[in-house]
Order: sequence, then structure tokens, then C-alpha cells
Amino acid sequence: MQNGTDLYALDIKGASFVRACGGPCTEGCVTLARIGDDAWALGDSKRPDAQPLRFTTEELGSAGIDPARFGLNV
Repeated sequence: MQNGTDLYALDIKGASFVRACGGPCTEGCVTLARIGDDAWALGDSKRPDAQPLRFTTEELGSAGIDPARFGLNV
């Protein structure tokens, strides 16, 4: 939670997920979408029924994930 925003309260229906694999993955199992200002959803295309996890930009950065690397604007 950042700035009092409950990331899981944000509606992600219609979010545009892109493949966010860091290596030679050809299956694209990790997906990433911007779901709000400073808010991201990280999903798994191999488990479409599982809810995507939600993170702030700072949290993604702490994990070494840069959305710009996958064509997403920060």
C-alpha cells in the first residue's frame, strides 16, 4: 500500500498485460500490466485462474524489475 491506496481495490479488468520474462523464455509465463499511477499487476499466464499480484513501482524496483524494460512507461 502506497499513499493510502489499496492496490487490490484497483480494477484490473481490461488491463493490458505484456510478457515480462527476463531470459530466453519462449512461453511468456510472467506478465506485467500498469493498473494505476504507481501500481502494477504481475501475473502468470500458465495459471490464468490465479489472481495477479499487485505492486508499487518502488516494490518492483526493489525486486529488480523495471517495467520500461518490457515496453511499459513508468
